[in-house]
Amino acid sequence: MTTKPTAAPEIEVRRCSSLEDYDECVRIEHAIWGEDIAVPAGIFVVARHTGGQAIGAFDGPAMVGFTLALAGLRSGKPFLHSHMTAVLPDYRDRGVGRSLKLFQRQDALKRGIALVEWTFDPLEIKNAHFNLVRLGAVTRRCLPNYYGITQSPLHAGLPTDRLLAEWWLDSERVKSILADSPLPVAGAVERISLPSDIAEIRASDTAAAARIQSEARAQFLRAFAKGYAATGIETRAAGAHYILEPAAGIAGVRLGEPPGDY
Repeated sequence: MTTKPTAAPEIEVRRCSSLEDYDECVRIEHAIWGEDIAVPAGIFVVARHTGGQAIGAFDGPAMVGFTLALAGLRSGKPFLHSHMTAVLPDYRDRGVGRSLKLFQRQDALKRGIALVEWTFDPLEIKNAHFNLVRLGAVTRRCLPNYYGITQSPLHAGLPTDRLLAEWWLDSERVKSILADSPLPVAGAVERISLPSDIAEIRASDTAAAARIQSEARAQFLRAFAKGYAATGIETRAAGAHYILEPAAGIAGVRLGEPPGDY
């Protein structure tokens, strides 16, 4: 079963290998998140030389996106924590992000690494759809206020709740999704719903956004405690719905290797 490249043909994805490459990663961070949100270039250097990953997407000589992952070890087995992925606005919706993740997967599998994890905001529906539907990750862990309350305008003063994505790289679920033939849902389904205009609510009414976030957090915690995992997103005019199914029935989710203590 093969996967299909999706980025525009002029985009090259490769490992970052020079100080100039790492400085470009920081430039992209600043362009997307502002000067106050930045992983310094030195962390990219360390990641690259300690078993992690620093991968860039290039349009000619110009870097237009990157992904950064740190090496981890749990129960004697290696995994990667994908801390940050970024694509410049002019290059979004062109397959660049997916190509970065597919390169990340290929590189990890070559080194015998079966799992990549990362965290994401459950209120960011487009990102959740990319993670669960386009890549085949699953999530069965909710991390309330993971980074604490920050001053970043991106967080709007809300707790930084996160879901932990597990990307089991060589699982039947992932391979089938990357081949555009997803497996059917296994077992009874539950849903967690969010309004379609959550971004506008978060920007204009922090109290309302906090209520929505709190309700979603409680629902995720209950569902995960019952052994469910979030595996998909349905979007409709009235809102978006997380699809959850019993984790025990998902092909490739290794129940003997739960996500670590975050």
